[in-house]
Amino acid sequence: MRKIFAAAMLLGLMTQTNAQVPEIKLAKQFSMGYLQLNVMERDKLIEKHAKIFGIPEVKVSWLTFNGPAAVNEALLSETIDIGSGGVPALLLLWSKTKGTPQEVRGITALSSQPFLLNSRDPNIKTIKDFKDSDKIAVPAIKVSVQAITLQMAAAKAFGAKDFTRLDTLTVSLSPPDATIALIGGKTEITAAFSVPPFQYQQLENPGIHTVLNSYEVMDGPHSFTVAWTTAKFRDKNPALYKALVAALNEATDIVNKDKAAAGRLWIEDSKSKLAPDMVAKIVAGPQVTWTTTPEATMKYADFMTAVGSIKTKPSSWKDFFFPEVHDLKGS
Repeated sequence: MRKIFAAAMLLGLMTQTNAQVPEIKLAKQFSMGYLQLNVMERDKLIEKHAKIFGIPEVKVSWLTFNGPAAVNEALLSETIDIGSGGVPALLLLWSKTKGTPQEVRGITALSSQPFLLNSRDPNIKTIKDFKDSDKIAVPAIKVSVQAITLQMAAAKAFGAKDFTRLDTLTVSLSPPDATIALIGGKTEITAAFSVPPFQYQQLENPGIHTVLNSYEVMDGPHSFTVAWTTAKFRDKNPALYKALVAALNEATDIVNKDKAAAGRLWIEDSKSKLAPDMVAKIVAGPQVTWTTTPEATMKYADFMTAVGSIKTKPSSWKDFFFPEVHDLKGS
């Protein structure tokens, strides 16, 4: 009887100990905009920095989503703790949750790089050439960074009041599926506003050309991917949050020190069949910067406020990023 009691006590203590192990669940998406996350997973950087900040053990989980809507739903339901994606998705959630315990803000940026609107129709040379019968694939309609950037391009081309003119042409497709549809030419998809490396894979095929570069819409470089979380998670896990930020910073340094190696890691992680040389060229592209500094994020905020996509206009990019990055020269 004593042995049974002792075993039960031991089991209880083990369960209690396991329950005390902190956990962090992170999201990533289908693109090469998240190389730091690949590095963090491989090198166990969160676990490494957690120990430095006094957390001997932490459970780290990685989940992959298609599109920002799925990421944000998972964050609000606490299925994940850390979201990542384009700036508009962060702004939408920040505006929705501002002033609540679940208020969402950015942690750091991940990269500044362009995404390309490619088409297989030779008659489509600018966005003014799209017909009602055309379909443009984006990762998520209305909320993805590609969808919002297309609205910004439409506002420039057709006038501010017609910013939604191309919305009816957009359909939600994951970048891999959009690439297959565009290259195959057997579906209604005539264009794709995609992500690296898929946008470059599309251009390897004869007849596919670029209609629009997002840097043209934004009048220069802009953040492509950023990471975000809730104030609730940050407040409840101050040491773990510091470890996360430190891990993101170290991972960014690792990517910049050997971009070819970071590209190979992405290939391994995503099980891609792309040639390492091609991926390395993309990672080190002349318009690509791997940085934690937010860039041109207020341009998205100003546009989304003007068209009513978000109800609260931030006075600065620091309004929707947590203080740990406020010393950076963001915009």
